[in-house]
Order: sequence, then structure tokens, then C-alpha cells
Amino acid sequence: MSEEANFVTHLECSLTGKKYEKNKIHGLSDDGKPLLVRYDLKKMGETISRDDIGNNCEPGFWRYSFMLPVEKKRNRISLGEVVTPLIKLDKTLKNLSFNSIAFIKDEGLLPTSSFKARGLAMAVSMAKQLDLSHLAIPTNGNAGAALAAYATKAGMKSTVFCPDDTPDINVREIERLGANTYKVNGLINECGKIVLEGKEKAGWFDVSTLKEPYRIEGKKTMGLELAEQLNWKLPDVIFYPTGGGTGLIGMWKAFNELLELGWLKGKLPRMVAVQAEGCAPIYKAWSEGKEFAPLWENATTIAAGIRVPIAVGDFLIIRAINESKGFSISVSDEEIIKARDEVSQKEGTLLCPEGAATFAAFKKSLNSGTISKDESVVLFNCASGLKYPLPKVSKFIDKSKPIDYTLF
Repeated sequence: MSEEANFVTHLECSLTGKKYEKNKIHGLSDDGKPLLVRYDLKKMGETISRDDIGNNCEPGFWRYSFMLPVEKKRNRISLGEVVTPLIKLDKTLKNLSFNSIAFIKDEGLLPTSSFKARGLAMAVSMAKQLDLSHLAIPTNGNAGAALAAYATKAGMKSTVFCPDDTPDINVREIERLGANTYKVNGLINECGKIVLEGKEKAGWFDVSTLKEPYRIEGKKTMGLELAEQLNWKLPDVIFYPTGGGTGLIGMWKAFNELLELGWLKGKLPRMVAVQAEGCAPIYKAWSEGKEFAPLWENATTIAAGIRVPIAVGDFLIIRAINESKGFSISVSDEEIIKARDEVSQKEGTLLCPEGAATFAAFKKSLNSGTISKDESVVLFNCASGLKYPLPKVSKFIDKSKPIDYTLF
């Protein structure tokens, strides 16, 4: 198999099915909905096999290059991606009525320490393929860092807009990685309006969540990677922290492509969209049996990455939930903090708030009977916990005074 084998046929409106030509610059469809990349899966299945993945020496998710849209190896922008580990939960399960296996997939080991590296690596690589030179994005932190890093590596200009309460460490990281970085007195959707208006006025290309076709293809690799790690037998349930929903949509797309290729063993997993109680538009819409999720007013949560008041791909998230016979669930900030501390102090893994939300949702779902004690589970930790504010350490030893060793 050629390293540059490519099977893209066209792009397709996710709502109407209208087809769009490949290798052209596209944003949303004519109907204002996300575009999805389509492949000749029949030809792909006749040309490659699962063994070809193991023989591909490209780093991390680029090992799946034949299932991705980038046509030439020279256009693949890499920062040394890795296959992120599955960490088995142990001590945190002892007091739960749970008889199966649960893993955390720790995306914090990717470049810029978050899963946003997957989507933005793909978006920037396709921008290079399409000869774009200036990219812009609204961000709650991690997407901006990933864009800045990959755009800098590709020699492109990047401009990033952050809500003014974005964690300071994230804002500093974005600027140090080369982006023109601005704080905005508003939420991420309001930063997005600035990016949208600037397309004509500033001449940049908008790489906001699902407003271009390729971030979803990068996030799709989470599903491809998970399937390979589990020997092509997927877990019963996947808990995913959901803001814009690119990852959940992308994984569901990956699973269906793998199913059509005949590479999977067993059934597809139930997909669970985890949101924070202070910003839960998807949970509310799904609970009410709706297809689209209206704007969530006055959004607030410590889990900045899922503080997304409105998602352009709302119907795709809800579609994936329903097709998989999954569900959505919301958890409180208090539950998120408790989950973060429990996992870090019992398992030795420091989850980000969004990742902690999945553990809180897992426990809540187990206790309510929404999932059974015999179902296998994977939780996604989307970034390193070190990228977020942590409690201060107050304990102090004065070396000039006698030390009371009975304290230890």
C-alpha cells in the first residue's frame, strides 16, 4: 500500500446530503450545516487491511493516514503525536457495584497536552494542502493552543480569541506558541462572532468547531485508535465530555466507517454526551426529545472546555446519541471537583475538569442503573489536569523550629 493512498470522494452536507467537491476551500454547507468528508470505503477495503495500520510507521494518529483527507505526506503537520494510553481504573471502582472493566483514555499526552491536537493538526494540514495562510479560531483554551502550535509549525499566521475568564495559563500558552492572542469580554460563541465577521474584513479562514470539514476527521482518530487498542472490539459505553461535540461526532463516524469496512468485532458502543449543569444545551434538548439545542443562557462551569452555549453540530451529537442508543447526562461543578480529587488521589491520574466530568457521570449513571455493572466503559480525559487551576497547598514546615514528626 502506498503511504499516500487516499480514498476521499467528496464532501457532504450533514443535514441535506448535498455533495461538495473535494480539494476546494469549504466552510459550512449552503444550508449552514457542517460538511462531512466521504470516502470510497469499498475501494479502501479492497486496497488495505487492518494489518497495514501496524505496518505504518507514521507517528500517532497519522498511522491512519489512508482513512484521512490529507493527500500528500509533505502536507502532514506533525509535532510528534503519540498513541494515547488506556489507563485501567482500579481503586476507584472498589466501592462501586461494578463487575466489568473501565478505562480512562488519557488525551493529555498529545502535543499541547490536549485532544484538540488531533482536530487542529488535521485542519492545519488541510489548510496547507489548500494553500491557506491565515487561520482564526475562538477558544476556551486548548483549541487555541493546538491551532497556534500547528500553524506555527506549518509557517502560517494564526489569530485566537479567548473569553476573558479563560485560565491564564492557557492564554499565555497560546501567545507563546505564536498566535496573535486576544481576550474578549464574552463567551466562546461571542468570540466566534468576531471570527465570523473577520473572514471578510481580515481575510482569515475560520477553523471554529465544525465550521470547516477537517477537525472532525482529526477527532475521528480517537475512535480508530481506541478500536485498534482494544483489538477491534469496542467497549459497551463511552463517556465523552461534550461542548461543541466534534469528538463524539467524529468517533461515531469512525465506528460506522470501520463497521462498513468489516473490521470491527461485536456491536457499536453507546455514546454518552457529558455536560456540566451550568451549561447543558445538548442534555436539555436530548431530554426533551428535540433535534436542535437552543442557546444556553448565562453559561457557567469550572469545566471551561465544555462551556459551549450553542453548538453548530447539535443535531449531529443528538443523532449519534440516539443511533447508538446512548444518552446525555449533566453533572455539577461540585461533582466534577470531587471526581477529579478521587481519581487523582486513588489512581494517580490528574484529570482535567472535563475528564473528571466523565468519571462523575459514570458513577452517577451506575448508581441510577442507566448503565449496568457488567458493561465495559471508556472515559475520555481530554487534557492534562496541569493546564487548569488547582487548589493551593497550605501545609508548611518552618525549618528553624522543632519538627513534630508525629504529624506525618
